[in-house]
Amino acid sequence: MPAVSPLIKPPAGGPRVPWRGAFTSAAAVLVLFVAASGAPTPLYVIYQQRWHFTAWVLTVVFALYVLGVLGSLLTVGALSDHLGRRPVLAGAIAVQAVALVLFLVAGNVFVLAAARVLQGLATGAATTTLSAALVDLEPSRGRAGAVTSVAPLTGLAFGALGSGALVEFGPAPTRLVYGVLLGATALAAVFALVMPETSARLPGAVASLRPRVAMPAHLRAEIVPVVPVMIASWALAGMYLSLGPSVAAGPLGLRSHLIGGVVVTLLGGTGALTVLVLRSRSASSLLGPSSVLLALGTLGSLAGVTEDLAWLCAAGTVVAGLGVGAAMLASFGTFARVARPDERSAVFALANVINYLGNSVPAVLGGIAVTALGLRTATDIYALTIAVISLSALVLHLNRVRTKRRAVLAQRC
Repeated sequence: MPAVSPLIKPPAGGPRVPWRGAFTSAAAVLVLFVAASGAPTPLYVIYQQRWHFTAWVLTVVFALYVLGVLGSLLTVGALSDHLGRRPVLAGAIAVQAVALVLFLVAGNVFVLAAARVLQGLATGAATTTLSAALVDLEPSRGRAGAVTSVAPLTGLAFGALGSGALVEFGPAPTRLVYGVLLGATALAAVFALVMPETSARLPGAVASLRPRVAMPAHLRAEIVPVVPVMIASWALAGMYLSLGPSVAAGPLGLRSHLIGGVVVTLLGGTGALTVLVLRSRSASSLLGPSSVLLALGTLGSLAGVTEDLAWLCAAGTVVAGLGVGAAMLASFGTFARVARPDERSAVFALANVINYLGNSVPAVLGGIAVTALGLRTATDIYALTIAVISLSALVLHLNRVRTKRRAVLAQRC
């Protein structure tokens, strides 16, 4: 999944070349990068069958992509402020093309892992650069904020569903989707060549590569209650993206590769619609409901898997998707509200670390549990853990609300 981005200021004095369609094209390229990151999900079952590797290896491959994204975000996340949007985007597109070629020729899990690492590096660089470019092209931030919030989940949904359809109905299931993505990436390269450069070049490019992560002491009371819901939502997404197709094919007996894409689409698509509908709501009003929806949706999906009821699993996934979307808004809104401008970069870097560790570490542990305990037992443990973490976020939120009310009453007295 993509990163949480800070509110990016339009560049002071930067060149602005109006070009009709530049904003829409940049948004499309952003969706393309995220869609490409979700495309391998329906293929994992095929890779496992062909190359005979265990579930924990599968989740390690998934985690390597996440670590690639995180490493890219923490190092080159601000590089386009110094070198310009176009060269950084062009570099990300070139790395993405190499990754897709590796996917095309992959004959073992090691090449697959290398491709995922490169894809993660490219996606991290592209998403931060394109998010900044969208704000540059739309200084009011209205459309830019909506696109950067909705595009990640939309891209995951489209990528997984499109890949599942090509795998199920097209020829060369492990090749065709990457060929299509390579063609789309070539179009993205053309856009990078003709897009307006919207950022003035600034000194300090090398210094900007140094990761800066911080949780200032005065923000802990606000940030700590949000952390569990961040971990729960990203851990749930990690489970769906890595083990979701295996669960659909195993306990639920749904053998169609399209189902692997549908599983991710139900979660990501619902989350994207939730972000779009609730984007004007305050973060504090969404934290409690997002925790409850995540817990209920996860438990509903677990009940569907346990009882072999695909419709219940799908319904639970939709409810969980509502929770994921609300959780993204709650966490992003909280970080944006409490962080001062001079500490915002380091604080949002912390948010990225929390999100991506929550996305990768539980998925790897889940893969190990699948290998040791079996898919059904591991799924039960994973889902119950996410539900508990989600409800702990609710408890922390309610405790924070009570503390604030007591403070207000004390002041009045």
